[in-house]
Amino acid sequence: MVLTLNVAVLLAIIIFLRVRRRVQARSRADQWLTVAIVMVFGLLIAPTDFGQGVLNAVAQAAQGISEAGSP
Repeated sequence: MVLTLNVAVLLAIIIFLRVRRRVQARSRADQWLTVAIVMVFGLLIAPTDFGQGVLNAVAQAAQGISEAGSP
């Protein structure tokens, strides 16, 4: 589990640096690489307590929005 968290932190830093770059300078392959890195990051963070907390928060927010929109 410790190794997973370290890799997840490294990927979070890489994602942050890639997203900060200018959008106009990106090629399609560069965009797909960013998507792949984000997906791997999501898979690494999902089984952790933090990932479960984020999942629960998003689920509650989505439920609240859907209940607010229904008559």
